[in-house]
Amino acid sequence: MENIIAVKSYAFAIRIIKLYKFLSEEKKEYVLSKQLLRSGTAVGALVKEAEHAQSKADFLNKMNIGLKEANETEYWLMLLKDTDYISKNEFDSINKDCSEILRLLVSIVKTTKTTLGR
Repeated sequence: MENIIAVKSYAFAIRIIKLYKFLSEEKKEYVLSKQLLRSGTAVGALVKEAEHAQSKADFLNKMNIGLKEANETEYWLMLLKDTDYISKNEFDSINKDCSEILRLLVSIVKTTKTTLGR
């Protein structure tokens, strides 16, 4: 069975890397784009780590941190839009993916908490 969050977070990381390249090469923006690169690629890395978590609690911890990173990524995307580094259309396109990942992670975290009795 395909791991939807792993597939989507990996594809999202690729989009983030391409956006980072655009921002640094075309827009000469290095500070916000570096933050975006770090948080946007961390989501997929944490999801990948969670695949081999030592316990359900460890899995929950990794997914929770992934959720925080996705939330932070949304913040950087909003900031880049509102400072005119990316257009509203560019923002809408990539933020749609970010929002979907956020919804998936919230669901995974809630479900895992329930199975752990938290």
